[in-house]
Amino acid sequence: MEQIKWAVNKMPKTADTNLPIMGLEEIKKARTFHESFPQYSKTPLTKLDQMAAYLGVKEVYIKDESYRFGLNAFKVLGGSFAMARFIASETGKDVSELPYAVLTSDKLREEFGQATFFTATDGNHGRGVAWSANRLGQKAVVHMPKGSTQTRLENIAKEGAQVDIQEMNYDDCVRLAAKEADETERGVIVQDTAWDGYEEIPSWIMQGYGTMAMEAGEQLKDYGCDRPTHVFVQAGVGSLAGAVVGYFTNLYPDNPPTFVVVEADVAACLYKGAAAGDGDPRIVDGDMQTIMAGLACGEPNTISWDILKNHVTVFIAAPDWVAAKGMRMLAAPIKGDAPVTSGESGAAPFGALAAMTTMDDYKDLRQAIGLDENSKVLLFSTEGDTDPDRYKNIVWEGKEK
Repeated sequence: MEQIKWAVNKMPKTADTNLPIMGLEEIKKARTFHESFPQYSKTPLTKLDQMAAYLGVKEVYIKDESYRFGLNAFKVLGGSFAMARFIASETGKDVSELPYAVLTSDKLREEFGQATFFTATDGNHGRGVAWSANRLGQKAVVHMPKGSTQTRLENIAKEGAQVDIQEMNYDDCVRLAAKEADETERGVIVQDTAWDGYEEIPSWIMQGYGTMAMEAGEQLKDYGCDRPTHVFVQAGVGSLAGAVVGYFTNLYPDNPPTFVVVEADVAACLYKGAAAGDGDPRIVDGDMQTIMAGLACGEPNTISWDILKNHVTVFIAAPDWVAAKGMRMLAAPIKGDAPVTSGESGAAPFGALAAMTTMDDYKDLRQAIGLDENSKVLLFSTEGDTDPDRYKNIVWEGKEK
């Protein structure tokens, strides 16, 4: 069995100029926007008391994004808010003036016209962009990397987007989408990764993800938990991780939780950067074949990277068996706990938590993050069974592909 790898963060700190992107007032604006959607409701925060006892920690909480807007994943939060912010900027408005009813009105469509939103995706982000474009009367073009499943393509196509699977990896699909957006009249790239010269829209996407983090913070208090001691979050390019880490750092400025970032080992660009220790980002290329399709991204978001290297304690590179273990344990938890339908990318952090608390091989990792019987752990299951056949193969049939 392939081993989990980890790197304790010893990178030099920066001036933290990107942390205000996830400031509480900014995220409140995103949350208010999402609340205006008729599809909006808080997704559940499931407390697993029996599992916490089994793992030797005090409390375990799973934010279950399989209920988000009927789309089975969290990604729509980012794409929808970024598109609204873009339309607001083009029409000289603040996004607070564009709740769902206004944004989808004939009057605004006449004022804004029609744009074509381009993106690259393994499935969830593209579906969110397509869904948002459909409701806003806009066009969407979605490119998917080699190895993407037909089920995820069909879910995007149902939203009226132009979608295809390319013979290239995710990062090359991003480049293709950016090129086509540049070459198209009123073409806009809506991507949750940032690079030099492309930072505004990714920062809006991260703020959109903040709605999920803000909900979780409120729900923890409803359970009587004032503050988690540990927050585990998965990473592809790092936008979600940067959003979650940034939000909770701002929420608990005097005593932030210990942050743990979990990546797929074949695409662990953040882990590689942390292992190098110099603070510079690292890039992974190639096909990056993993069941964690949502994490198969080899080039980090530059905004998020800055936040993560200032605030994360440990970066983990997880083999596929870690995600599969997490999926099975959440699907069939200990009697008394509610099951959580968590997809391959969604379950990776829980699989890592389970491995480090129950396997002697990872005792040092457990100690590196100070995980013990007093720990209160928050995790994010970012997707449900977005590919139902693959989910059944892993959870029912015991396969890991």
